[in-house]
Formats: sequence, C-alpha cells, structure tokens
Amino acid sequence: MIKSELVQRVADRNAHLYQRDVENIVNAILDEIVQALANGNRVELRGFGAFATKKRNGRVGRNPRTGDLVKVEEKLVPAFKTGKDLRLKLNAMA
Repeated sequence: MIKSELVQRVADRNAHLYQRDVENIVNAILDEIVQALANGNRVELRGFGAFATKKRNGRVGRNPRTGDLVKVEEKLVPAFKTGKDLRLKLNAMA
C-alpha cells in the first residue's frame, strides 16, 4: 500500500471528511513521526509498534563496481518494532 491508497481508504471510511483533509492529516502524522525521530525521540503507537533510531557505527566498505575501499561514516538509521497486537494479528492470518 502506498500513501495515496492509505489516504483513499481513510477517506472512503470517513465520508464526512474531504479527501484533501485526510491527506493533510496523514501528512501531518507522518511529519510528526519524522520530526520526533530527527530530534532523537522514540514514537510509540500502542498496538501497532514503535519507531526509533539506531546508531550504525562507521566502517570501511568496498565499492562493488571498482573494488576500492570506501570509508562509510557513522549514521543514524530508522528502526521499527512491531507491537503485540499487530504481531498477534499477523500471526493469526498465517
């Protein structure tokens, strides 16, 4: 599912809202999650999961095309851990 499909489904389930308003709401939620992660905070959505950042240490990598050694800088990467309710629903479907 892509963001436009999510917006469409939410708009279909909430006929009293305009699609552009739903799109603004979805964008606002996603922007807040991104901003919180950028500030080093954790975002927890009960029953769904938690977003956090993890530090990936610097290392020496290899350019796959040329084989040259390349220094890869330390960086933060996003991480997601599923919540219990989501995990149970996914496993019930399998």
